Amino acid sequence: MASIALKTFTGLRQSSPENNSITLSKSLPSTQPHRRLRINASKSSPRVTGRNLRVAVVGGGPAGGAAAETLAKGGIETFLIERKMDNCKPCGGAIPLCMVGEFDLPLDIIDRKVTKMKMISPSNVAVDIGQTLKPHEYIGMVRREVLDAYLRDRAAEAGASVLNGLFLKMDIPKDANAPYVLHYTAYDSKTKGAGEKRTLEVDAVIGADGANSRVAKSINAGDYEYAIAFQERIKISDDKMKYYENLAEMYVGDDVSPDFYGWVFPKCDHVAVGTGTVTHKADIKKFQLATRLRADSKITGGKIIRVEAHPIPEHPRPRRLQDRVALVGDAAGYVTKCSGEGIYFAAKSGRMCAESIVEGSENGKRMVEESDLRKYLEKWDKTYWPTYKVLDILQKVFYRSNPAREAFVEMCADEYVQKMTFDSYLYKKVAPGNPIEDLKLAVNTIGSLMRANALRREMDKLSV
Repeated sequence: MASIALKTFTGLRQSSPENNSITLSKSLPSTQPHRRLRINASKSSPRVTGRNLRVAVVGGGPAGGAAAETLAKGGIETFLIERKMDNCKPCGGAIPLCMVGEFDLPLDIIDRKVTKMKMISPSNVAVDIGQTLKPHEYIGMVRREVLDAYLRDRAAEAGASVLNGLFLKMDIPKDANAPYVLHYTAYDSKTKGAGEKRTLEVDAVIGADGANSRVAKSINAGDYEYAIAFQERIKISDDKMKYYENLAEMYVGDDVSPDFYGWVFPKCDHVAVGTGTVTHKADIKKFQLATRLRADSKITGGKIIRVEAHPIPEHPRPRRLQDRVALVGDAAGYVTKCSGEGIYFAAKSGRMCAESIVEGSENGKRMVEESDLRKYLEKWDKTYWPTYKVLDILQKVFYRSNPAREAFVEMCADEYVQKMTFDSYLYKKVAPGNPIEDLKLAVNTIGSLMRANALRREMDKLSV
């Protein structure tokens, strides 16, 4: 595989060298007992006296839940602020196998274990994907309200204070080591009142509050392009549900999305049918109708039980860090092109950011600085930047026209392509390729694209 030059995302400053640092080795309490963190506490960083470091995590999705749990286990006084405790995001809900083990997820929160997928072209040519999966391998399908609640509850068990509240704004400190003052509206789930305005003083903030992040606005993190995801949960008969028992479908074509795909993903007792687009947001309902029509024979007679819509970031924000405030998950822009995957990357970024705070603060005993949080960004970019770039290129090449999508579906029929794709997706590692098979794949890809271009030229003639 050709080497890829790694670059940090736009707007990031290079971290300054830390010559006056000491390296300590301590165990971080976790569900993975053998894992150890290297703690790099700056000698100039003042000790926190009379208490432990205080950190607020704004947003209770996978990023916020994972961050809050890691902070609490690492000796940080942690506050997790979430407005909607029954949050149902319009998300396909697919998670890779590695996430189940890496985040110790219980199997009872996984609705379905998908071992088969159908990729369906604009002309309705269906290709079966999943032939290379081993018996124990699968893609997990979850409901976000179930997964998010589980991660928040686990953070609370670890010692985090979970606050049902709406984050409003944040006062940025003018002096070094002065606290951030968070303003939020607190709600009582029992009284269901209008809410009470409150403030919270903390030493650092993790923004995990999604694509419309108010934390990002507080640090002038800049805007980014975003997609609109639209999803309907449809209850179908038991007979029809049997078809989707371990099967997911993905539809490509200008009718379902000019720049993304439509999906039918199975959940516990219903299917999630959705689509998304960046370039034609105003037509999202038209694309959703087309997705339903493409899947009509398999979901006909179903009842729509929930309708959901939400913005999905298309690339990282220009700024993801300022002083003692860092962004993770959708707030940072960690959703992949082409596949639209975000759950694993959200949870992973939340954990990595929290680990940098635990390490930099010496388990909550010292104040943290921007250089401590910047280690999270450096590690993130080094680990995942190639993945984002490759998927960005794939989307630009294969999602640009219906002939290109036909070529993409044709290419997906290749078992080697399936193996490389699933191995990379399931384990979030670049799968080692076979040089001979890579060469064959390159030739086949060029052939598919040439046929696609020839088809496009013929279609252009017919439209004149």
